[in-house]
Amino acid sequence: MSSPRTFPQTFLGPQPGACEIVLVRHGQSRAYVEGTPFSLLDGQGDPPLSELGERQAEAVGERLAGLPIDAIWVSSLIRTHQTAAPLARTLGLTPQIDPDLREVHLGEFEGGEFRARAADGDPAVLELRRTGEWASLPGAESNEQLRTRTAAAVQRIADAHPDQLVVVVCHGGVIAALLGHAAGTEARAFMGARNGSVNHLHVLGDHWRIRTFNDASHIGTLQADAPLV
Repeated sequence: MSSPRTFPQTFLGPQPGACEIVLVRHGQSRAYVEGTPFSLLDGQGDPPLSELGERQAEAVGERLAGLPIDAIWVSSLIRTHQTAAPLARTLGLTPQIDPDLREVHLGEFEGGEFRARAADGDPAVLELRRTGEWASLPGAESNEQLRTRTAAAVQRIADAHPDQLVVVVCHGGVIAALLGHAAGTEARAFMGARNGSVNHLHVLGDHWRIRTFNDASHIGTLQADAPLV
């Protein structure tokens, strides 16, 4: 008499043809000094990593080095390049750039001004916090504009890497927009990803699945002292 079949519990893996995408928020960027704006790239503040951010980037590289990563993508802003660098060196990969992965455009508050306005309780920043709408800031990109361009960038990456694992180093606002897109909800539900955190998606066509959010266990004590704004 044959033994009965057994059915162990399993986990939900990626569908055939799907791209596994590990979204990484860049390490902490350099502090803004009032009156000394960050240099701009295509109208957006482009600060490099701080010393803490560089250590966070090393921790990211150590966390992900054992994965079978096929490609690394970054935005056009230098903090993503610097964050990807330790992992890229270890794996012997050259990061590819998609400018549409860049952070939300902050309009008149670019160049570091947003940080000072947030600390001082500027009414526009308070409205942003109340509504979750980036366009509350004068001249800033809207939530829908951010979602549209960043989702299109990730869709291009996924379409180019079926059945592969890809690391995408980007920004906090971008991660919130992408996970909100995947969940069919407001981006502010996913605001606050920590510097150096890992967030995991499966993407196949318009079918997006969120696997993890804001995993910063590898960062340990390499956290900023103050909460994220």
